Amino acid sequence: MSAGIIGIARYTPDRTVTNADLEKVMDTSDEWIRTRTGIEERRLADDDMDTSDMAYYAAEKAIENAGLTAEDLDMILVATVTPDQPFPTVACMLQEKLGARKVAAMDLSAACAGFMYGLITAQQFIETGAYKNVLVVGVEKLSKITDWDDRNTAVLFGDGAGAAVVSNVSEGKGFLSFELGSDGSGGKHLYQDEKIVMNGREVFKFAVRQMGESSVNVIEKAGLKKEDVDFLIPHQANIRIMEAARERLELPVEKMSKTVHKYGNTSAASIPISLVEEIEAGTVKDGDVVVMVGFGGGLTWGAIAMRWGR
Repeated sequence: MSAGIIGIARYTPDRTVTNADLEKVMDTSDEWIRTRTGIEERRLADDDMDTSDMAYYAAEKAIENAGLTAEDLDMILVATVTPDQPFPTVACMLQEKLGARKVAAMDLSAACAGFMYGLITAQQFIETGAYKNVLVVGVEKLSKITDWDDRNTAVLFGDGAGAAVVSNVSEGKGFLSFELGSDGSGGKHLYQDEKIVMNGREVFKFAVRQMGESSVNVIEKAGLKKEDVDFLIPHQANIRIMEAARERLELPVEKMSKTVHKYGNTSAASIPISLVEEIEAGTVKDGDVVVMVGFGGGLTWGAIAMRWGR
């Protein structure tokens, strides 16, 4: 059996905060933010909206997109580092909000690589025949752990959610290969101490190297060549990091998803949000070979090569 995505959706809050808005409250500028990160604006959730709410909005639409109901789910996985509270998990809260059966539910914590970890975990349950339909959600309310007095990190992050239903797909479609990894020695460069703390220079160096290496590795594992790749969905952290991965794959600019300018870094939500946007725009089509790659605190990383479609 081959596992793949049969339904996907996203949710982003209505509130938009532009670089110009940030100029008014901190020592920064639109030009500084755009040239170094590619970010122009980001979405922030209201105080009364939490992580589980955004997860629900994305999940409900993804289940509908898959042509299923919540009753069809066998497992719920939520990738997040910003749960409503330590426990119960967002996944358990989501099970109740969706009205799903009392299925297995758990949160995964791999920071910005969390959605990759979630998809690959789901793949194992599907391809062993243990479960039929697994809901995977990447969701973050990073605004609640952002240090708004630190101009180096405050300009980077946004809130949002992306959800996918992983199930059996037809032969030749779905996940072709994957890579997951970690390097705990780099954890000191990106961590949470009440608020997000980041050594930008060290994280940048790690990400540029790892995003490119992982992308190439999953292509090779799938028995493909660079020219076989139709589209790249990188974690939307920084346009310069994203461009480095694109250049490593020798892809033209139009074959890489770019949503960082609209949403900033939404951590575990960034890859599914971007994938949905490309599908809706028609730039990712049935049968396309797509590479998704992300990195995050831990330090963690993950990449998937897949052939899009059911």
